Amino acid sequence: MTVASTAFGEGEAIPQRYTCDGDEVSPPLAWSGVPDGAAALALVVDDPDAPSGTFTHWVVLDIPVGTTSSDEGGVPAGGVQTTSSAGDAVYAGPCPPGGTHHYRFTVVALDAETGLGDGASLDDALEAVDEHAVARGTLTGTYTRG
Repeated sequence: MTVASTAFGEGEAIPQRYTCDGDEVSPPLAWSGVPDGAAALALVVDDPDAPSGTFTHWVVLDIPVGTTSSDEGGVPAGGVQTTSSAGDAVYAGPCPPGGTHHYRFTVVALDAETGLGDGASLDDALEAVDEHAVARGTLTGTYTRG
């Protein structure tokens, strides 16, 4: 699977607009290569460089397989947002405490819907994604504050 954005490319800096220093809206995303037989998709945005371990900025579950993109500032059509590491069921933009961090925008093909609802816990969401994942595609961007 491939994931792309018109806002930044693989390994490039994420524009400030999509961070805590800007408008903190989600960037536009598009994906392709979803395997036949996938029942749903998930979107997970995380920062593996966070000081206390991977920080999950956004999780959207049970996106219909026919959905191939997410608009700037939007939630992928048909998806449900679960709680992030910040404790809210919304997009939390990059906001590193220092240095350059890497942010992974990962689309995961699932063999079944998770059945979890809006605001489900992060642990339940990530466990369901891992349990049902059949393919993944990732776009990684960077952000440095200051």
